[in-house]
Amino acid sequence: MKAVTKLKSGYDEMELIEIDEPSAYDDKVKIKVAYTGICGSDIHTFKGEYNSKNTPVVLGHEFSGVVVEVGKDVTRVKVGDRVTSETTFTTCGECIYCQEKDYNLCPNRTGLGTQVNGSMAEYVIAREESIHVLNEKVSLEAAALTEPLACCVHAALEKTMIAENDTVLVFGPGPIGLLLSQVVKAQGAFVILAGITKDRKRLDLAKELGIDVVVDLLQEDLNEMVYQYTDGYGADKVFDCSGAVPAVNQGLALTKKKGTFVQVGLFAKKANEIDQESIIQREINYIGCRSQKPSSWDIALKLLEDGKIDTDKMITKIVSLAEWRTGFEKVMAGDEIKVLIES
Repeated sequence: MKAVTKLKSGYDEMELIEIDEPSAYDDKVKIKVAYTGICGSDIHTFKGEYNSKNTPVVLGHEFSGVVVEVGKDVTRVKVGDRVTSETTFTTCGECIYCQEKDYNLCPNRTGLGTQVNGSMAEYVIAREESIHVLNEKVSLEAAALTEPLACCVHAALEKTMIAENDTVLVFGPGPIGLLLSQVVKAQGAFVILAGITKDRKRLDLAKELGIDVVVDLLQEDLNEMVYQYTDGYGADKVFDCSGAVPAVNQGLALTKKKGTFVQVGLFAKKANEIDQESIIQREINYIGCRSQKPSSWDIALKLLEDGKIDTDKMITKIVSLAEWRTGFEKVMAGDEIKVLIES
């Protein structure tokens, strides 16, 4: 079968190559891939910014498809099911994190599209425990966004909670910021989404998606805007989806005293100059958030089923497997909001 493969570490080093078609075994399920989303982490891997230890490896971890074969130990999933899958492929099953199903924190976890072959291919193998059978209301295109949506659910509804009267500030109108804003909005909160001038298309989309206020940080005064809507107190909850240190520091200063700041975006560097003074003096709860866990997926899929998340407007381009490089280039250029690869 054809698969988009990272051949070795370094910039690019990726090709669409022919590899052996996998088979289902034990508790594993073979899925005919329908769509795969191109994630920011896939771009980092393309650029050689992530250390690719398990090369060659097929990329792709945001996907949907149809089950075509099941292993002998599979009992819940059947051939013909429309599905999506969590990214977890194996865990140790013994650590305290596994016992609590916090698989995202297992030190021995392996993931699809990183340590083992992922979904930018005609077929992918996933373990039954990680698979979610789709409700008929959820399209295969929408289901390909379940993984990033689950990350947003974990950040907004599991690492903290959103009250209906909260004013929430979100930095970064990329796919994660747009999805997270919708998750928060679905709880009834008031949402302010901040970006920069080059994000104009995404900020305009945010308004279409029902986000209350969008702010161009280079053209408008965010501080004035936030204080206007919070009687001068600051935002109850702040989510950084940008990984940009200036945004984080501005957000910390705009977090209400005793408020919560959740770090969703990844930084370019391991250590950064963060405004710790605001964290201390404002008694801010600064929370780290990594990926998602099984419960995040259940909530994410329920939001999709209930029509609370609009994925159709976010998917702005679909390319074929043969056109994968075009898809990557479009994402890197910032020309599109969410790009899917159709297998």
